[in-house]
Formats: sequence, structure tokens, C-alpha cells
Amino acid sequence: MADSDYDILDERFRRCIRRSAKVERLYEGCRWAEGPVYFPVHRMLVWSDIPNDRMLRFDEATGTVGVFRQPAGYTNGNTLDRQGRLVSCEHGGRRVTRTEHSGAITVLADRFEGKRFNSPNDVVVKSDGSIWFTDPTYGIDTDYEGHKAESEMGACHVYRIDGQTGAVRIAADDFVRPNGLAFSPDERRLYVADTGGTHVPEGPRHLRVFDVRDDGTLAGGAVFATCPAGFFDGFKLDTEGRLWTSTADGVHCYAPDGTLLGRVRVPEPIANLTFGGPKRNRLYLCATTSLYSVLLPVNGIQAC
Repeated sequence: MADSDYDILDERFRRCIRRSAKVERLYEGCRWAEGPVYFPVHRMLVWSDIPNDRMLRFDEATGTVGVFRQPAGYTNGNTLDRQGRLVSCEHGGRRVTRTEHSGAITVLADRFEGKRFNSPNDVVVKSDGSIWFTDPTYGIDTDYEGHKAESEMGACHVYRIDGQTGAVRIAADDFVRPNGLAFSPDERRLYVADTGGTHVPEGPRHLRVFDVRDDGTLAGGAVFATCPAGFFDGFKLDTEGRLWTSTADGVHCYAPDGTLLGRVRVPEPIANLTFGGPKRNRLYLCATTSLYSVLLPVNGIQAC
């Protein structure tokens, strides 16, 4: 049994887990595991090992792990677009790229108003083809996760790339260090983490939620939840609108109303996570040096 892997803080969490489902370590040997993305057609998970400047892949059918790409431009966050192409945030090139089906790499955005981005961090694709990403400074702060450099932007924003024209605009400009982001199942809400506490004393360590207008602009931005252990980094939502997020002491699951329902305990701090498997009910966890997974009785949304 795997009772020790779970903390039930609200009775609603009992429907979200199976106590017999153990958290499994699938691979170890990373320096900082990040940015998992699942390819359904290949039953394959790809994730980033940023300081080692490589991307790894886990074959779900065989359980084997190999190198997907190295060097990888100090890639951090990854997702798929609606055509099943890999979209990545590269710290090294300070850009957002798309890997074509041929293997060629297309630069989607590397600057705004003539200035280079800081280091694009996490990315999500909306059903209208627009690409949304965050741009903190973690990849230029030191040489550990990229190349140390001064910020040309002088600030850290959330950006939107138009899916038709490729035009880039600022979607939100009141963050200290925007990090993970994800849409609600109906795409009417956008959740964005702010990990500004890494740079500013008593700085933010919370998740905010915005209303998404029909024209692609945002409204609101109230604090949805404050992290009780470390920082919220990457997160995903299930089909019922529950939010599953990384923290320093495991995965925290929040109800749509902001209530912390429970925790999945993991031996290492988690940076990011994603749903995978044929039914999207296998939660993959990038946790510092290792890749873990746990099977759940809930399903991740069919989204990028």
C-alpha cells in the first residue's frame, strides 16, 4: 500500500487518488529536471535537464530513457501545439521555438520591440493557436541554467504570440518573476505562478488567476493560492478544473474554489509536472534529480 504517499486535507481529495497507487521513480541522474511534455502518438515523455543542457525521453511502453536532444539550448518549458509539434522555451537562445515534424527548428519569438527576452520559461498553447509564455530572468541570472547576461527588457512579463500573424504582445506586466502557466478546461481562466520570492525579500510565492476575454486580453489577476512549501513552479489542470501543482514537498491539488484538497508526497522538490498515458491519468513529475510518476483516477485536460 502507498498510504504514506498521500495527505488528505479535504474529503474531496479521496476521489482524486488511489491509496494503492505508489509514487514510482522512473529515472534519476538529472541536475534540474523541468518542462515535461507527453507525446500521445509515441507514448513518450520528453523533459528538460537544464544545467546539463539536454532533453531526455521516457518510452512509456518499454520504460527506457534516452537522450532526446543535446545540446538543447538550455531548454526549460515544453508543450505541444495543435498539430502535435514541440514548442519549447530556450534559456540559451532566449527564445521560443517550434520543432517541425521534419526536425527543423523554427524560431517563433526571440525579442519584443527590438529587445531580447530574458529567458522564456514556460509555455502553453490555446485552442485558437495562440502561444502564451512567461519570461523571468532565471536563465540569465547565472551560467547554471543558461548564459549570464543583463536583462534588456528590465522587467519580467507574460507574453502572447498570435497564432495567425505571429505578432507578440505583453499579456500581463505586473509580475516579479512569472513562471508556470496553464488554462482552465474551458480556457476562460489563465493561471500564472509568480516565484518572485527568489529575488525579492518577502516577494510573491503564489498563483494568480485571470479571466480570458474573447479578444485574447486578460482581466482580473487575483491571488488564487499562496504556496505553503517553497514555490509553485509548473502545474496542470484535470478535466474537473482541479489544479495540480509542484511545490517543495510534493504535488498540491487545489479545487477550483482555491481549497487545498491534499498532497502527493515526493522525496524531492518538484519543478514541473504533466498528465500522460493513453487515458491522461498518469501524472509525470520532474523532481530535481529524478522523474517520477503516479497513476490517478482523474484525467488531465486534453490541452497543450
